[in-house]
Amino acid sequence: MTTTIFGIKNCDTMKKSFKWLEQNNVSYEFHDYKKHEPDTEVLKQAISAHGWERVINKRGTTWRRLPEDVQNTMNDDNAVKIALENPSLIKRPLLLHKGTTYLGFKEEKYKDIF
Repeated sequence: MTTTIFGIKNCDTMKKSFKWLEQNNVSYEFHDYKKHEPDTEVLKQAISAHGWERVINKRGTTWRRLPEDVQNTMNDDNAVKIALENPSLIKRPLLLHKGTTYLGFKEEKYKDIF
């Protein structure tokens, strides 16, 4: 089964993930949000599994630029719509491996996954 990593190539955390995957001979496909819009079904799966509060990066500038009413009414359904319109809101990396989604990069977690 293919492992897919979703995110933005120039993100420092993404770079750490790529490096770890390559050093550990894990083959993967990269889905670049700058070239392709997010995968709606994977995004829905991640939000269902982790909650919008973990999938949406509320610490970034994209979140701060959202209108206050959008921030205040965020929920699972709105998060999908808003994240599709603003992919840089999505926590990086978003990893899909064997049908399960994982958020962020921690070396210990990747060791457990792979």
